[in-house]
Formats: sequence, structure tokens, C-alpha cells
Amino acid sequence: MLFGSKSSKNIDEFKIAECISRFFELPIASVKSWIQVNKGAVKITLPFASKSLHDELIKQICLSAEDATLTISIDTQITSVPTKIAQIPNVKNVIAVASGKGGVGKSTTSINLAFALMAEGAKVGLLDADIYGPSIPIMLGNPTAKPSSKDNKKVEPISAHGIVASSIGYFVPAEDATVWRGPMASKALHQLINETAWPELDYLIVDMPPGTGDIQLTMAQQVPLSGAVVVTTPQDLALADAIKGIAMFNKVNIPVLGLVENMSYHLCSQCGHKEAIFSELGGDKLSEKFNLPLLGKLPLSIDIRQHADSGKPIQVSKPEHPLSEAYRQLARQTAKYCYLKSLQIA
Repeated sequence: MLFGSKSSKNIDEFKIAECISRFFELPIASVKSWIQVNKGAVKITLPFASKSLHDELIKQICLSAEDATLTISIDTQITSVPTKIAQIPNVKNVIAVASGKGGVGKSTTSINLAFALMAEGAKVGLLDADIYGPSIPIMLGNPTAKPSSKDNKKVEPISAHGIVASSIGYFVPAEDATVWRGPMASKALHQLINETAWPELDYLIVDMPPGTGDIQLTMAQQVPLSGAVVVTTPQDLALADAIKGIAMFNKVNIPVLGLVENMSYHLCSQCGHKEAIFSELGGDKLSEKFNLPLLGKLPLSIDIRQHADSGKPIQVSKPEHPLSEAYRQLARQTAKYCYLKSLQIA
């Protein structure tokens, strides 16, 4: 992205760094290395997905530098969070989307987060880790798709709307129950992760099953997780289970990137009235208690549900919808805090 024309004036890199620091609410020390100045042109390389903010950032830098003629380009090179477990080939970051209990909208959040990250310029994959109740194939609109293999060693992920996905739902008929004990389910998950021929991905979003059982332990012990996003609703019952989920990730040394308060309020499809039917401020209280960022608040909306059921999530079917922007804001925050974890762990 370019703005203005080349300037012969001296460019104050510190002032640019200050502007970027304020814009993203990040320490100035972490942004200085993003800036390169060459022959009067400024190149900024961002380490996380935020494509929709690039134009506004350029404007803010020009205002801060008091020079509307600056030539500014913005590129993105997403960084990886270092982990003790070997990286999955071609995958930079694995982010688990989890909840302490079912019914809080975790899968809907996972799939819209994945598409929102793609909208922000990232290469994204989706892994359905819910072995007993896979829902991602339905939400992607391709429940009957069958994976293939080019080398008879690894399975090609299924493509849908620009992202790639893997799920046990593509291997087991929808009407069949997956009646497996914990070790068998964990083995199936291990195969889904390591025997899928993932292309180059900046983020692999993992839709976790609810709870704190075998699958969660398998993910923590065998998968190089960059971090986890915990989804809850504002009501006390969901918050109590979310606390258990946070405690589990802390015990297995997986960083929690932040919280998502889903069904924060009901959004009436007729008049737009907002009503906090599941209580309110639960996510804020949890955020304060555990010193975790509240990455986003999302409503209970018929639009979100209908588009997910139709196989075209709202981020895909209505990218200009205000609810799609809410998911993109969640994506930007998730990407930013994933980057911050890479600084803390490196």
C-alpha cells in the first residue's frame, strides 16, 4: 500500500515508531524494528495480521510526521510463537479456541475467527478437534466432501471459501456416532494434525471440544500451540467452566491469549434492540480476575446463526456487515496478542 510521493525531507523514525506504538497500543521498543527508511521512503513490516487498518495507519503516520508527501508501504510477515514442541510443517502458529462447556458458540467463533484472519491478510487453516461432535464441515457447507491424497502418505485438506480445513467429519458418515474411548480419539486427532498436508499457514485455528479431557491434554502435550482463546458467555454457569479451562491451560503451560464473551447480548433482528439475556459484564470480570485481555464481545444474533447453518459464515457471505467487522476486530486482537506472546517467550 502506498501513500503520497517521495519526500526529500529527513524522516524522523522515532516519531513514526511513536505513532505506530500508539496506534496498536504496543510498547515502542517492539515496533522500532518494523521500520525501514530508504531514499526517502518508509517501509513498515508488521508481524501480525491487520490488513484492514493499513490505510488508517498510513494516514496517522503522515499526520504525526506532519508530511502528507511521505511514501509509505506496509507489508506483513507474520511471526511464530516459539514452542517446546516441533512445529507442524508449513504452520507458523496454532491457536486453540476452547471453552469450559458446550453451547457457548465456540465453533461459530472459531470459524468466523478463521475467516476474519484471512480477511486481515493471513493464510489460515481450520482444524476440527471435536472428534465426537464435528461441526466444521456443516458450517463450511461441504459435509459430504471426501479428502484425497497425492502421495498416499498425507491427506490433502478440504478447501472452502479460501481456507483449508480438516475434520473427522470428512472421514466418518454424518449419521454415524463416533463411539471411541479417549486414547482412540486422541490418536485420531494426532493423525488429523500430523497426517494432513497443510499448505503454508500463518494461523491454524483449532476448534476444540468442550471441557478439559483427553483431547485437550493431547493438544497440550503433542501440538505446538501458540496460545489459546477461551470462549464464554456472560452468565455465571459458563464463567465457572471457563475458569476451569483457563486453569487447565495454565497447568500445561499453554498461554491464554485472551477471552471472548460470546452471546454478550441479544441483538433483535427487527429493531436492533440490545438485551443482555445472559447477564452482562461476565467477560470483563473474568478478564480482570485473571489479568487477561478481553479480545471481543459478540452478540447472540440470528444472522450469525443462519449463515453458519447455511454453510457460508457471515464473514464470508456478508463481509461488510457490522457483525463481520466485530469478528475482524476479534481477529486483529487475537493476532496482536499472539505476536506479544512471541516476544515474551523468545
